[in-house]
Parts: sequence; structure tokens; C-alpha cells
Amino acid sequence: MWAELGAAGRIGRVYRRGDPAAGVDPERLGELMAALDRTETIGSTLAVCVQIATSVPLLTLSPGAGPVAGALAEALAGRAVIALAATDEGSGSDLLGLGTRVDIGDDAIEVTGEKRWITNATQADHFLVLGRHRNGRHFTSFSWALVPASAPGVSVRPADTDLFEGSGTGHISFDRVRLSRAHLVGRPGRGLAAFAAHIAVERLAGALWGVALCRRVLADTQGFLTSRRHAEGTLWELDSLRQRFAGCLLRAHQLQALTRELADRVSHHDTTAAALLKAASGTTVPQVLTECAQLQGAEGFASGGAQRLRTEAALFGVGGGTTEVVLSVVAGAADRLLAELGPQESEPPGTTKKPETRGHDDP
Repeated sequence: MWAELGAAGRIGRVYRRGDPAAGVDPERLGELMAALDRTETIGSTLAVCVQIATSVPLLTLSPGAGPVAGALAEALAGRAVIALAATDEGSGSDLLGLGTRVDIGDDAIEVTGEKRWITNATQADHFLVLGRHRNGRHFTSFSWALVPASAPGVSVRPADTDLFEGSGTGHISFDRVRLSRAHLVGRPGRGLAAFAAHIAVERLAGALWGVALCRRVLADTQGFLTSRRHAEGTLWELDSLRQRFAGCLLRAHQLQALTRELADRVSHHDTTAAALLKAASGTTVPQVLTECAQLQGAEGFASGGAQRLRTEAALFGVGGGTTEVVLSVVAGAADRLLAELGPQESEPPGTTKKPETRGHDDP
């Protein structure tokens, strides 16, 4: 599928001016995510989402000739799959606690560690590995390295799950993998900063995908309710079911409205706006799919049915940062976000607010 997208020019078309360094075009990204949702599994769509939003743009941090630029060109053409290897064996999404190391020498680097639950792991040509180059939980202690899947010391095993067909999810071990220094991606010490910027775009892609997924499942659910007979009519005529369906429709529209409002900001790496979107999609998509699965009754348990989708949709609250983690980001920006809601108070027309009296020591 990735090869077909590349051959048709659909990967590069997602970016402004066709250049991943210029960022994504939110409208084109949304069109692609909706198209994939209509025809592909959740796992396959996830495999594309991570690459287009995060892996491929990260490769632009090393412009010019060399292995990173070569991998970028191959990825845009659909001839190479790039797996984003960030979450670690021990620390998971606590990136400051990563144990994977990228030791940097004058002419070479050495990568050692274990990455778990990595999308595209079993089908990747290259791994984009986040690791620490010095000890300590400091933001500047981390760097990116591009590791060929064929390099000595690399081993991959599939994750023990029957979910997310097509995602290639697996675990990767790096046993003292030695590469030239040209395999560093971006400047040493800028790994986490680059990750924060580009994971924001992945959260936008996830929200766009979430809207498309909700739309599709809601349409299927309405079709089921209007066709299933009940008494002298159909299930759709039961007001209690219609209200439950309407609640889902409302939540899907709220997610769509927030996505449209914030899309441009997130495409320019506004991490707070991205956290809002991630928290919204991480709660809305599972809620909508869970309710739709219930409304479809026994039919929801059919192969590939709503119950299967409901289970896989839990990914929206975990992948790319858990809902709890991104809500902490939202809370940390509370002053800014409150200000964006508008003034706290307004004066009636024709009144003038008295100036505050301050002491001489007031700022």
C-alpha cells in the first residue's frame, strides 16, 4: 500500500509544495486519511499515519546528501518504509527515562537498546531511533539515529497481538549496532525537541482520521438501525436509540469543529493545540465506536464488525501519547487556553471601569 501511494505521488502531495520540510497541508492530509479509512484496516492506516506525519518529516532534519537524505527520497517514492522507534522497553512513553543509547563518536555512532510496540517494525527498511547520548533526565540528552533494518545487531519480532492487522507492530533490539556518524538525524541533543514538534502533526493526522472513522461507523450504524425491523417499524423509530445515536453524532461534530479550528496551528507545530486535539480524539473516538457497537447488537460481533473496531479504537487514547499525558500538557497551558476562550468579564454599555489603585511597590 505504501508503495502504491508513493508511485501515485500521494505521499508527497500531503506536504506543502510537496516538501516535508514545509509541513503538511491539513486539507490534503485529511483527504488522504479519509480515503485510507474507507478502504484499509485500522492497522494499515496507522502504518501510513505515523510515517507521513512524523517519520518522513523528521528525516528532513539532515538536508544534503548522505544516508538520511537517501532514505527520505526512497520513502517519498514509496520504496522505503520508515519505522518511528521511540517508546522503550522499560520506560514506554516516558521519553526522559529512555534506556536506548545512541553513543556518538568522532566518526561513528553505536546504538544499543530495546524498542517496544513500534508501528511498522516488521516491515521497515529503516528505523528512526530515539536514544540518549548522555546520562540524566535532561531534555538535551537525546538524539535521533537512522538505523537500516539490515544492519548487523538489529533483530525484530512481531508483537503478541492479533489486533491492528497491517500495522507491522513489533519489538526491536539493537545490539551495539555501529554506523557512520552520517546516520545521525538532526543535531545531537535536539532529539526530544524534534519529537515534540513532529508528534504534534501525528496528533493532527489522528484527529482527522478519527473524524473519518466516526463518520463511517455512524453511517453504518444508522443503516443498521433503519433496516432492522422492530414491532411495526424499525429500530430507528425508537426515540431512545435515536437519542443515543444523536449523542454520538454531536461528539463527532465537536471533534470535527475543534480539528478544523486548530489544524493550521498544529501543522505549524503548536504542541498545546495538538494536545487539545489528541485529548479530544482520544476520548471521542472510543466513546462513539463503543456506543455504535452496542447499538448494532449481535451484528457488531461479525468478523471485522463494530466490536472489533471498538477494541482497536482504544488506540486513539494511547498511541502518540496517552490521554492522561496530553491532558497534563493542556493543564500546563491553562492560562493561555483560558485567555483564548475570551475575556472573563465585560462591562455593560456606557459604563467605565475605574482604574485599579496600586501601592507604590506594585509592579
